[in-house]
Amino acid sequence: MSATDFDAELDASGLFCPEPVMMLHTGINNVEPGKVLRVIATDPSTTRDIPRFCQFLGHELISHTEQDDLFVYFIRRGE
Repeated sequence: MSATDFDAELDASGLFCPEPVMMLHTGINNVEPGKVLRVIATDPSTTRDIPRFCQFLGHELISHTEQDDLFVYFIRRGE
């Protein structure tokens, strides 16, 4: 998935657990089912929390990348 293949973006940079996932609850609801949300975070706990969020709520974690202190997730909203 390239940097242009998303429908909305959520920037949770500088926030710490549980704020990124709390924002993700709202952010994922702002995109239509089947659309992709890009999430940017700096909190390392998101590497655990966001995959669990997706699994528990039926969203698809398309990809997750880490570069330095930046974590980027592409999430396809489930039904």
